[in-house]
Amino acid sequence: MASPWPRANGLQSLAETLRAAAIHVAHVASGRSLSAVLEQSANEATGTTRAALMDLCFGTLRRYGRVQAIVRMLSERGVSAPRVEALLWCALYALESGRYADYTVVDQAVRACAALGESRAGGYVNAVLRARLRLRGRIEAQLASDPVAQHQHPAWWITRVRSAYPQEWKRVLAAGNDHPPMCLRINAKRSTAQAYLERLLASGIGGRIVGERAVLLERPMPIDRLPGYADGDVSVQDAGAQHAAPALDLHAGQRVLDACAAPGGKSGHILESADVSLTALDLDASRCTLVQNNLRRLGHVAEVRAADCCEPDSWWDGVAYDRILADVPCTASGVARRHPDIKWLRRESDIAASEIRQARILDALWRLLTPGGKLLYATCSVFPEENDAVVEAFLERTRTARRLPVPHVSRVPLLPDAEHDGFYFALLEKSS
Repeated sequence: MASPWPRANGLQSLAETLRAAAIHVAHVASGRSLSAVLEQSANEATGTTRAALMDLCFGTLRRYGRVQAIVRMLSERGVSAPRVEALLWCALYALESGRYADYTVVDQAVRACAALGESRAGGYVNAVLRARLRLRGRIEAQLASDPVAQHQHPAWWITRVRSAYPQEWKRVLAAGNDHPPMCLRINAKRSTAQAYLERLLASGIGGRIVGERAVLLERPMPIDRLPGYADGDVSVQDAGAQHAAPALDLHAGQRVLDACAAPGGKSGHILESADVSLTALDLDASRCTLVQNNLRRLGHVAEVRAADCCEPDSWWDGVAYDRILADVPCTASGVARRHPDIKWLRRESDIAASEIRQARILDALWRLLTPGGKLLYATCSVFPEENDAVVEAFLERTRTARRLPVPHVSRVPLLPDAEHDGFYFALLEKSS
């Protein structure tokens, strides 16, 4: 399989890709999300150049704590211009990736300085990268005593995960630095996991069944290579996220609310599980368009509304729901490997802000649930403050609520591993 990285002497040089990656990563360092930056530049590169750019950006941010520490260690001039610093981070990742000869990365990084309009920084970039190669052993020894460089997470994040999972914290942090798995959800109204796996194998795509409707691919690939994707036969959805719809105990004729629905993966799964009447909400109108497009591709019909689930008087028709999915906003700490910028953009204070918002959502939605109905509280966080702490506080102040076991989930939270991301679920039933 050909490397997605451009050849240094090709039409699109490594220097140009490093330049573009440095600009993107510098934006993240200033507080912007990587997805927003990539979306803004979506038309600037295509094909292999786009793949190379994304590899550099994601790879650099997965090693962000490490490459920052190396630059601090080797720099004698202090903080440089933001784009030069970001260029060094990206070049260090390129060196450690093994995709190019060391001399090629150094040469192309110096050339990228000129492309950034920072020609005078070329000597500095050359010196830092050559020192990295020359002092490998000493640098690794120093990095071993730096938890942020070693575990690739902010210090506060490391402390919280270690406290919550004293036996598993290293594994949880390591998973947050891995490439994420690519899992498919088979549309139960069209096929079965076994039948679709056979279609994949016939197309030369390896995978294995990891759930009733879940197939885990041997390696990620573009969605347009998946048989039947455009026709709605299959969706991309993490295996952990696929626990949500079955946990709701869905039956034909029920009224169901997906209160924080975008981008629509769980909404689609709900509609593939039973013939229900679904209302899908999201606060952001543009994200509601994503929900509508996903459901349209799958051949599903639902009421999709841009609304705040915490303000039901502005959208609710007064008829109670039999089932409610509250996949609430959170720090997304369980899916950091998919969005490596999250680790560096989040602040510890965000956890308390999430708790307040989550409690407000639970209180607002509970009065919309019919007696005997079930609400599934879900997050993609591994922080207990957003999970059990929120649910236990809700149970203490809500006499009509009781907690039920989550079907087919061996433990909560699900901690990220080779098959799935990190998720938390709590199933609540309303007394009759």
